[in-house]
Amino acid sequence: MKTIDIRPLTREAFAPFGEVLETEGAHSFPINAGKCVRYHDLARIETTGEKARPMISLLRGEPYSLPLELGMVERHPLGSQAFIPLSEHPFLVVVAEETPDGPGEPIAFKTAPGQGVNIGRNVWHGILTPLEGVSDFAVVDRAGEGVNLEEYFYETPFLIR
Repeated sequence: MKTIDIRPLTREAFAPFGEVLETEGAHSFPINAGKCVRYHDLARIETTGEKARPMISLLRGEPYSLPLELGMVERHPLGSQAFIPLSEHPFLVVVAEETPDGPGEPIAFKTAPGQGVNIGRNVWHGILTPLEGVSDFAVVDRAGEGVNLEEYFYETPFLIR
């Protein structure tokens, strides 16, 4: 089994797969008579299809323990998928580049408090993997007709540590 070391999540490292959602370094401006700051346009929400629309959901995830065996990744060919944490617990973000034979070797990132991600349309990624405690998330993704889930099972699983 091949081992994958977890990296810290940064905008630069995650750019090929989507956007990191965080306030640090984001374009911002005051609103509501200066009583609020808007961190503006942090991610591109993608949907395809005539009857497609963005939707918002809430998820509550049980924590996973490390090291973690990864045998499957998935992608959503019809829309992006944003995960916005509503708790301070970190979570694992696993992504993989597309190759001629399917998803390549996974890359694992660990979020810092306050970081979320928007995974681009058709990007291979792991499942939601909270760490250190039960975690709530707001999720922005695609609703509409069509099959928007494809799974890939690796011949040999990876160990993420």
